Amino acid sequence: MDKFSAMAVLLKVVEAGTLSAAAKQMDVPLATVSRRIAELEAHLKTRMLNRSSRHLSLTEAGRLYVEACRRILEQVEEAERAAMGVHRDPKGRLTVTAPIVFGRLHMVPIIAGFLNQYPDIDVKLVLADRLLDLLESDVDVALRIGELGESSLIASSVGSVRRVTCASPSYLAAHGRPQQPEALRDHACVTFDNLSSPEAWRFSSPTGDVMVPIHSRLTVTTAEAAIAGAVAGLGLTRLLSYQITEARLAGALELVLEDYELAAWPVSLVYAGQQLLPRKVRAFLDFAAPRLRDRLREETATFASGRDLGTTR
Repeated sequence: MDKFSAMAVLLKVVEAGTLSAAAKQMDVPLATVSRRIAELEAHLKTRMLNRSSRHLSLTEAGRLYVEACRRILEQVEEAERAAMGVHRDPKGRLTVTAPIVFGRLHMVPIIAGFLNQYPDIDVKLVLADRLLDLLESDVDVALRIGELGESSLIASSVGSVRRVTCASPSYLAAHGRPQQPEALRDHACVTFDNLSSPEAWRFSSPTGDVMVPIHSRLTVTTAEAAIAGAVAGLGLTRLLSYQITEARLAGALELVLEDYELAAWPVSLVYAGQQLLPRKVRAFLDFAAPRLRDRLREETATFASGRDLGTTR
């Protein structure tokens, strides 16, 4: 069995929706397409497609295999082009992941410009406030916030973000503005559990980092929910600087405990280390990295310019 040929047939069937449509597009007999799929399923000892009289759908094994096939065939094509010295515009599907708020604020505008410049590339943007494994999730490029552990991934730094504590003006007027981290024992808190513990928050101090017990009146699983809870006056919250820029500039949230902030976290674009980087990935990195650096520098300047916003500490 020619594996590459079988992979190509499977992809064409998935794209066309039926075996007959795929056979017509490839200008081969229907029996040939059906035989190639059957041979592939027999080789893999699993069913790739759920068949009905009018519709085909991928099994879970088929879905995973198709994603891998698409990536493999694209890499083979890239290698052939490089070997022949052929320089064509990048094409194919690119999967990018980023945290939810960061993706909405920064990645969507950048991807819009990227798609306009590269009409033969399609992008899938996966927004999630959790780390996705690039290989298991079939992700080409990930936006990561925080220190990166040891791995085979390659990282390109694009800036940094602060970890800040804030509350609504109404909450601070009613409960007072904490002057030291230890004062949080007397306050209600809204915790985004992907960033901080609902039991204690870490702060910087002249003698080193300290853990301060807190009372989480509300614990949420997204940054946007934490912002909404804090704006509603439910308590203090801890988030990343870019996440509260809009609310802060609107006067809905104010910073507290700025002198006790932890060190800023790096922001990086990461991708799998490969000897031959697909042209679509290289094109995205070259396009996105400088624009992210500019946006984060601008946001840092905007955030700093509104540091007090007319309040007293």
